[in-house]
Amino acid sequence: MKETPRSYKRAALCDNPFDALWDIRDGRTYFTGPLYYNASHQHGAPVFLASLYGKFRLRLHCGDWLWCRTAVIPAGVLHELDVGGEPITVLYIEPTVAGADAFKPLINNSRALDGALIGNGGEIHFMRDLYEDRYKPDWTTEPLLDLLGYAKRRAHSAVIDPRLTRVVDYLSEHADDLTPVATWARQAGLSPSRFQHLFTEQIGVPFRRYRAWNRMRQAIRKIIRGQNFTTAAHASGFTDSAHFSHEFRKTFGAPATIGLHRLARLQL
Repeated sequence: MKETPRSYKRAALCDNPFDALWDIRDGRTYFTGPLYYNASHQHGAPVFLASLYGKFRLRLHCGDWLWCRTAVIPAGVLHELDVGGEPITVLYIEPTVAGADAFKPLINNSRALDGALIGNGGEIHFMRDLYEDRYKPDWTTEPLLDLLGYAKRRAHSAVIDPRLTRVVDYLSEHADDLTPVATWARQAGLSPSRFQHLFTEQIGVPFRRYRAWNRMRQAIRKIIRGQNFTTAAHASGFTDSAHFSHEFRKTFGAPATIGLHRLARLQL
């Protein structure tokens, strides 16, 4: 399918083809920067995608490739991306903050497909402005927090069992914790099988996958704070930088060097 011609000129990426923005805090993980191809992968949290200057290709569950401008993909949904080196916003929100429904107000001209929402419009200009203003001294992602607050008020996210909320909140601060599932289940007053079933049902992915997602978020945050890969990997529960790199590719479908090679601006 031929891509729709662009009606405006994209902003220059300066001389840095890996010019990326990161913001990991307040239950969100925000990345905007150039991506190429992300092999089949699934996340531990729902994600909103918005290509800044044109359409990108998306494939769900190894099905047909689709052209789209925006998408909302729930936690646990297998997908591939072909962005062609163009900047794209990738925004995750943690389950105790809101579910995938919180992203629906950010997308329009959309259709549901294989558990995801595929769109041709949405909050693209907003995301592009954040990216193009990245070198301004007063740059901030506070407007992003305001936008998410607006979207959450319009969404109808399901309430998570408070027993699971306590587990998720703890893991967000102690991502390297390796407490066995049986212990968490006992503390929640559930059998291990019931705990895992309820966790998958309400969070969207199995407990171990969500714990791995939190470990990855923690390692990335340490890296964007200035730690090297090895130090960040060890501090987040990975055996070494090779283990971190393997899990990064498994989580995002691309090498860690693509998204973490160069950082234009970051909020901590």
